[in-house]
Amino acid sequence: MTAKPIPDSQLPLNADGSVYHLRLMPEQVADTIILVGDPNRVRKVSAFFDELEFEVSNREIITHTGYYRGKRITVMSTGMGTDNIDIVVNELDALFNIDLNTRTQKAEHTRLKLIRLGTSGALQPDVPVGDSVVATEYALGLDGLLYFYEGCNEVTEHRMTEAFINHTGWNKHLPHPYVVRASEGLLKTLGEGYIKGVTATSPGFYGPQGRSLRLRLPDKNMNPKMESFAYGGHRITNFEMESSALYGLSRLLGHEALTLCVIIANRVTEKFAPNYHPYMEKLIRNTLDRLAAL
Repeated sequence: MTAKPIPDSQLPLNADGSVYHLRLMPEQVADTIILVGDPNRVRKVSAFFDELEFEVSNREIITHTGYYRGKRITVMSTGMGTDNIDIVVNELDALFNIDLNTRTQKAEHTRLKLIRLGTSGALQPDVPVGDSVVATEYALGLDGLLYFYEGCNEVTEHRMTEAFINHTGWNKHLPHPYVVRASEGLLKTLGEGYIKGVTATSPGFYGPQGRSLRLRLPDKNMNPKMESFAYGGHRITNFEMESSALYGLSRLLGHEALTLCVIIANRVTEKFAPNYHPYMEKLIRNTLDRLAAL
C-alpha cells in the first residue's frame, strides 16, 4: 500500500524544492550537524574546516557544510528558543527521512547526530564561570513543547520529572515540565572531561529564568528551589533555552543529541565572563576533533 503524501501545508517547500525555513536540499547537509544559537558563530565553527563545500542563509538560519579532517560536517544557526528548535529539527529530519519529491516517508531511516554548542548560566555555586563546560546529561523542559507530540511520554524520565514538580511545588498554571536524557553515545564520546548535569530549558530569558526588571515574579524562590533539587545524584547545573526540545524531538524522531555549553555566568555567585570567546573557540576545536575521530 502506497503511503499517503504529506500535504503542501504540512511540509511547505520553496519553489526550488528546498525545505521552507532552512532553504536546504538533502544533498547540502551532512548527517553530523553542529547547532549554534548565534548566526555569527557559524563562521567561527566553519573557519576550522579544511574545505567549505556549501553555505546558505535564510532569516536567522545560516548553514555551512564542509570537511574537517576528512569528516563531512554541517554547522547551522538556530536562533534562540525551543520554537526555533522545533522548526530546525523537524526540517532536518525531513531532509533525510522524507522523499521531498513524493512527499512520503522513506523506507530506510537515517539517524542524525545533532550537537548543540552554546553558552549558559550556572545554577550551582561550584560551577565556575569561563573555562568550564557543562555536558547536558538530562534536559529539563520548562517550555511544554514536547507535549504537542504523540509519544512524548515514551521518551521522558517520569520519576525525575515528578520529583522536580514535587520539590519545587510547581505552579499548575505554568507548562508541565518534562525531562529527557541525552544520547548515551554522544555523551560518552563528546562529553568526556566536562561537568555532567541537568540543564533547565526555559521559554524565555527574563521571568522564566527568575529575572525581574519591572515585572514581578509569582515565585521569587524558583531559582533557589531549582538549585537545591537533586535526584539520583543529579542536580540542575545550568539554564538555557533550547536543549529540552532538541533532546525530546531527537528521541521521538530517532536521532542522537547532545548539548555542550560554556558557562559564561553564575546566577548564584553573580559572576559573569564578558570575554568568553576564547573558551567557546576551545570548545569548538575540541568538539570538531572528537567528531573527526568517530
